[in-house]
Amino acid sequence: MFRLCLLFLLIPPLLNGQTASKPDPWSRMKFLEGKWEGTGSGEPGVSTVEREYRFVLGGKFLFVQSKSTYAPQEKNPRGEVHEEWGLFSFDRRRKSFVLRQFHVEGFVNQFVLDSTFSDSTTLVFVTESIENIAPDWKARETYRMLGEDEFIEIFELTPPGKEFAVYSENRLKRKQ
Repeated sequence: MFRLCLLFLLIPPLLNGQTASKPDPWSRMKFLEGKWEGTGSGEPGVSTVEREYRFVLGGKFLFVQSKSTYAPQEKNPRGEVHEEWGLFSFDRRRKSFVLRQFHVEGFVNQFVLDSTFSDSTTLVFVTESIENIAPDWKARETYRMLGEDEFIEIFELTPPGKEFAVYSENRLKRKQ
C-alpha cells in the first residue's frame, strides 16, 4: 500500500514535466561574447584595441584574447603591442566567477568577482594573486556595460599600502 501511495505522489510532477530549472550563472557574462574593437588610454598612452570573447570547452569557460597597439607617442616613445589571454570560469563552490589573465610581459593575474560592487550592468573583479610582480600588489578590473554593443573596461593597480589608481581604460564596441 505504501508503494502505491508513493507512486501516486510521484506521477503528477513527472506527467507535468515540472523540473526545477537552475538559473544560468553565465547569463550576466554572455554580453561579452563576440568580437570587439575600440580605443584605450592610460599610463602607456593611447591605443587601439582588438578583442574577442568566446565560450570554449563545452561552454564551461569564457576565453578572451586581446591585443592593444600603442603607436610611438610622447608617453611611450617606442610604442608597444600588449597581448593577453584570459579565461573566465564559474567556481560552483564559491558561487562566483574567477578570471585568470596571462599577459605578454609574464604577469598572471587571478581575479575573483567582487559581488559587493557588481550589479546587472557592472562587473568588478579584484585580484587574489598576481605572479611575477613585487609582493602585495593588487589589481582591479571593472567592466561597465553601456548597452548591448558597448562597454568600458577599467584596469587599476595599487602598490602595498596605497589606493587603487587607474592604469588603463578601454572603450569597446561590438564589431558589426
